[in-house]
Amino acid sequence: MQKSKDLPLQEDIRWLGRLLGETVRDQQGETVFNLIETIRRTSVQFHREDDLQAKQALEDILLSLDPTSAVQVIRAFSYFSHLANIAEDHHHIRRTRHHAIAGSKPRRGTIANALSRAAKAGHSAADLKAFFDAAQISPVLTAHPTEVRRRSMMRR
Repeated sequence: MQKSKDLPLQEDIRWLGRLLGETVRDQQGETVFNLIETIRRTSVQFHREDDLQAKQALEDILLSLDPTSAVQVIRAFSYFSHLANIAEDHHHIRRTRHHAIAGSKPRRGTIANALSRAAKAGHSAADLKAFFDAAQISPVLTAHPTEVRRRSMMRR
């Protein structure tokens, strides 16, 4: 996520993370906020630098959590994941709008792109209509693979 087109997404995620941190501090206190921040920083250090001391420190912190603290930490990181997903959805909409305004060719993975490719391959609108008229299409409803938790779980 280093490209300039993704800078607004990075800024949104940082902003939402700061808001979440302020909310945790206001609602649960400085101690809980500091615990979450320590876990976050230690995790980042471990993952970015492959720091084995940070890994051990993270394990020690997580294994020492009492049930109440564990729930608070899990909840905060779950909320952050949801906020990041929302920011990504918003960024996708922002990028789609940008491409539409710029008059860009249809992006890969879109229906417009598929129709454009079909036309370039020599398929007419009548060909596509005949294909879809004969197709057996059944929707399959599944959980979205990036969904952190189901809504029913969030309400508990």
